Amino acid sequence: MTLNSIGLDTIKTKEIAVDLNKLLSNFQIYYQNLRGIHWNIKGKRFFDLHVKFEELYNDANMKVDLIAERILTLGETPLHTFNDYVAHAQVPIGKNISHDEKAVLLIVDSLTKLLKIERGILDKAGDANDEGTNSMMSDFITEQEKTIWMMKAWLS
Repeated sequence: MTLNSIGLDTIKTKEIAVDLNKLLSNFQIYYQNLRGIHWNIKGKRFFDLHVKFEELYNDANMKVDLIAERILTLGETPLHTFNDYVAHAQVPIGKNISHDEKAVLLIVDSLTKLLKIERGILDKAGDANDEGTNSMMSDFITEQEKTIWMMKAWLS
């Protein structure tokens, strides 16, 4: 077994980096969706949702950077083109969404897809003894589960 500079199996970390790049791509689509619904939201709930969507896109933007830096830490290269992002997208692409419930449903659906990717990475990171990636995924999962709960409560 060959170890990288942080003491992890290079074969396993390469596989994790592939999955992190898939997550990075999906987070970029999610981020852009959030920007779009932030800009385009209309209706009586505009003021509350406009602020909430800004909070979420700022958080997503921070996570994009964390994911890319983790890929670099593992010795790989983060994807960085829109073509790559779209090619790996599993989250739905929201276009021209201005209705409040459709916007919140897009968030719930997107986070559900992100959680699935993150749980897969969490499993691989655990197997590779990659505590850095493991910790990051655990933090993301905890936050996103809570956001889904809140969004679903809002929809009720």
